[in-house]
Amino acid sequence: MSARVVVLDHGSGNVRSAVRALERVGADVELTADPDAVAEAAGLVVPGVGAFAAVMADLAKVDGPRLIERRLAGGRPVLGICVGLQVMFTTGMEYDTGEGRGTPGLDQWPGTVDLLRADVVPHMGWSPVRAPAGSALFDGLGDERFYFVHSYAVQTDPAAELAGGPLAPPLVTWAEHGAPFVAAVENGPLSATQFHPEKSGDAGAQLLRNWLSTLR
Repeated sequence: MSARVVVLDHGSGNVRSAVRALERVGADVELTADPDAVAEAAGLVVPGVGAFAAVMADLAKVDGPRLIERRLAGGRPVLGICVGLQVMFTTGMEYDTGEGRGTPGLDQWPGTVDLLRADVVPHMGWSPVRAPAGSALFDGLGDERFYFVHSYAVQTDPAAELAGGPLAPPLVTWAEHGAPFVAAVENGPLSATQFHPEKSGDAGAQLLRNWLSTLR
């Protein structure tokens, strides 16, 4: 039986490509923000395109923060994509008012989403990643490239900030554009990628299959 996956429909960007990519790798996909469907699905995908603050506002309109928190509290898998990764962190500095506070995120992981330190921004195109040992998302994908489109990223290590705590720190995958930045994070039921697996060809399809395999 195919894994039942909900792509959270919160009005941010073109999510149809994510739906189609998941369907192509064998998932039974529904695009919805219905709370019951979100709660009952084997997996929830949280996409995001555009500015951090706008995606947070869109999530709030469909009660997304509470729905995501409820799933994670119950150990139910969630996959964030692009700004869907960024909002899992503490703060986003895009469109900061100048007071240095930025926009609050979901604070599942410590870190600030800040402007990339690179001569050319946005970072747009294919880049290799450095995945850690034990990664489920990148199993069999050590030398592949993935497709990125972003100007902001997390550039500090959430695993280092959580080291020594009561729980195992997350597995962090890195990429580089001017300086290293977080390309993906895996932490219990919560995983996320800064790149777009749905736009990353065969490598992205395999990553989605890897994630689906953790749902069963």
